[in-house]
Amino acid sequence: MTMKLATATGLALVLTLTACGTPQEQCIRANTKELRQVDALIAETRANLSRGYGYDEQTVTDWDWEPCFPSRPNVAGTGRDMCWEPYERTVRKPVAIDPAAENRKLAALTARRKVLASQAAPAIAACKAQYPE
Repeated sequence: MTMKLATATGLALVLTLTACGTPQEQCIRANTKELRQVDALIAETRANLSRGYGYDEQTVTDWDWEPCFPSRPNVAGTGRDMCWEPYERTVRKPVAIDPAAENRKLAALTARRKVLASQAAPAIAACKAQYPE
């Protein structure tokens, strides 16, 4: 499977799964987006602290030979032409962290989570009332 096809397939799967769920689940998901983002940041910060280092992710562009589309015969008429096509990949590199700064960040995120959870509670209750299961 080519990198482009794998990326397109993965994106289609994510979009399909995002559309899944009951109306109640979709409503709750729509009203708790920031809370879920903060939860992800808390988990990442805790993992950094437990590991002792973090990760820096960068997207790099590489090149590979891919069959040209639309398909056309090559000069010799024996098959498809190959094209030099770019594709992107993510590279994770370990980076040093400041444990004191990570602990401060974790404390701030935890406090923010409490505020967001209290703000989301009425919206979640409204979703459950509007879309009972």
